[in-house]
Amino acid sequence: MSLIKFIEFKNLGDERGNLVSFEENKNIPFDIKRVYCIYATKDNTVRGLHAHKTLKQVAIAINGCCKFILDNGLNREEAILDTPTKGLLIDSCLWREMHDFSDDCVLMVLASDIYDESDYIRDFQRFIEAVY
Repeated sequence: MSLIKFIEFKNLGDERGNLVSFEENKNIPFDIKRVYCIYATKDNTVRGLHAHKTLKQVAIAINGCCKFILDNGLNREEAILDTPTKGLLIDSCLWREMHDFSDDCVLMVLASDIYDESDYIRDFQRFIEAVY
């Protein structure tokens, strides 16, 4: 079973331009408790490098592109986010890394809960020990 799970969002735009809508418990499969954006990322920067014990997220490249790596401790898979009509569903207990941000990348993340440092696993070996 693939770690990469995309959600396709319908473009609701018309001749005036594009429009994409994100709705909790409709096209986003959870209550949205937090939204944040990552942008102006420096060259050769790696973001993420953690897992969450219970938090679920959907990552969407609102502009530009970046590469995601998801790892469950047994498998490691890559995904490219490059359009606001495609979101990456990131379940709990998945290690995530973000690489290769384009200069214009704006990555929006919708999260199932508010920030809670105790939900993070920031060491890969500790992550492996926690899930296996």
